[in-house]
Amino acid sequence: MRLTMPFVMAGLAMAAMPAGAQDADLRIVLRDLARAYQGRNGPEQTERFSRKVKVGRDARVSIDNIAGSIVVTGGAGDEVSIEAVKRTRGDRSELAAVRITVDERAGRVEVRTEGEQNRSNRSRRGSQVSVDYTVTVPSSASVDLHSVSGSMRVAGVHGSVRAETVSGNVTTTDTPKLEVAKSISGDVSLTGAAAEGDLSAASVSGSVTARGLRAHGLDLGSISGDIVLSDVTCDRLGIKSVSGSVEYAGSILKGGRYEINSHAGSVRLTLSNPPGFELTANSFSGTIRSDFPLIIGGDRDRDRVRRRGGDNRSIRATFGDGSATVTIRTFSGDIVIAKR
Repeated sequence: MRLTMPFVMAGLAMAAMPAGAQDADLRIVLRDLARAYQGRNGPEQTERFSRKVKVGRDARVSIDNIAGSIVVTGGAGDEVSIEAVKRTRGDRSELAAVRITVDERAGRVEVRTEGEQNRSNRSRRGSQVSVDYTVTVPSSASVDLHSVSGSMRVAGVHGSVRAETVSGNVTTTDTPKLEVAKSISGDVSLTGAAAEGDLSAASVSGSVTARGLRAHGLDLGSISGDIVLSDVTCDRLGIKSVSGSVEYAGSILKGGRYEINSHAGSVRLTLSNPPGFELTANSFSGTIRSDFPLIIGGDRDRDRVRRRGGDNRSIRATFGDGSATVTIRTFSGDIVIAKR
């Protein structure tokens, strides 16, 4: 059935062509469709690549891939070990059209996947080839990863880490100097991550989750997906979500600033012994609830309340010393501030 439908569509398209051109053009269309079908379903062809590069412990390693996964692990020693596998279900000649280039410079290793340009048909040869990388770097090295289509996984790299892909998941574990983790279409998952400065993580179509996160500033975003953070400490937080819930479980620090904006989704903060905060919360179609006793306005005797529900949709209030600033806005969803 999967083979039949493209040929039916080809026949309908050919009906709109002049009669004299139909026979020759139809043969070309059917030939290309047959090749594409065979390429998607043929046996897998592979070719392996291996390279070791001697570097210093504080080297910087960058990997630019077109399609395929990237796995980077921090290890002992002072060399970069690169293992790669080219894969295709098309013709085996496609493998030769994709090159893996390794450039060595002082304290730097650059790895790139490059495809040849076939100008006769204006298409890129090797377009059906993916390259999977498995790379070991010195644990103190820094890595910079980019891919068009493929997932990324980084573990045990203690230098700076930047990982960005258009289509695929991004997963990091034990990365104490994480700077960027982003995907256009895929989930972003961070465990045991930290940043000396600011950390940015986002997905357009996918969720963002983090556990055991420590950073000075966090900038997180998702267009279509949930943002779920647990055991998090930061003194500046900025979250933007269009469609999805936001959950933050952790601490807020004295003098910190925390801002969450969501269009369609609930927002829940679960806090452990905060010194105090000044809260501004707005929900167009949802309620606001707090497990902490809030002081609404300036009259402490008259306005000391514990918000647990009702029709509250907009409040300005203070808890404790009011040293931190918490701003939460959602168009469609409830706002909950709970105790851990």
